[in-house]
Amino acid sequence: MLKVDFNSCLSHVSLAIYDIMKINWSNIKKKAYSFLDPLISFLIKMGLTPNAITVIGFVITIFASAILIYGAEKGLRGSPQYITLFGMVLLLAGVFDMLDGQLARKTGQMTVFGAFFDSIIDRYSEMIMFFGIAYYLVSFDYFLSGIFSFFAMIGSIMVSYARARAEGLGYECKVGMMQRPERILLIGISALMYGLVYSIAGEFKIKTAGILLFENISIFTIPIFILAILTNYTAFQRIKHCRKIMK
Repeated sequence: MLKVDFNSCLSHVSLAIYDIMKINWSNIKKKAYSFLDPLISFLIKMGLTPNAITVIGFVITIFASAILIYGAEKGLRGSPQYITLFGMVLLLAGVFDMLDGQLARKTGQMTVFGAFFDSIIDRYSEMIMFFGIAYYLVSFDYFLSGIFSFFAMIGSIMVSYARARAEGLGYECKVGMMQRPERILLIGISALMYGLVYSIAGEFKIKTAGILLFENISIFTIPIFILAILTNYTAFQRIKHCRKIMK
């Protein structure tokens, strides 16, 4: 009788997807940096330091989260207004997240503290972002989605921590999917798609036997569910990777 090792299959599929994403993401980053070159030159002329850019990105992320918190208090359930605006601001914060490292490299301001500071601020940014998402979802009784956003936050932090801890011990640990740029893009784009689909199709709900299967906001919450699964799986991949290479 043929036996299938599910974990092995899942691992191979994930690695294949990761390889594809790595290639595509590398090309996207090259094009993005090329597109952002004039902005980087402008920031250099203004005399902004990489750490200042990091702080600006952090402040923008706080603003993005504040939009969701305000929307939870003042908005209407099912309206995409605040989530869409959140997605736009979050992607802008993601641009600044790309700029600080590039600015440091172009100006020769790469320092150990700068890398440390950027990493710490990134973790704060993600926790604040997920706090805003969870606050919004729970406020409108999307309780299960709020729980998944919390697990997505845990997975995101552990993916970064696993790499940082391994590198602190002298080992490289970059395996797995769903690193920070992919996480920001997934959440930001899904937020924008939610607003776009709502503007085209209006409000809709799909039910079967009285059970709600899908509605507009699912365009935003399903990617969060996927993120909760894949980030924690990525952290597991990194643990498994380190177990093989560490003595």
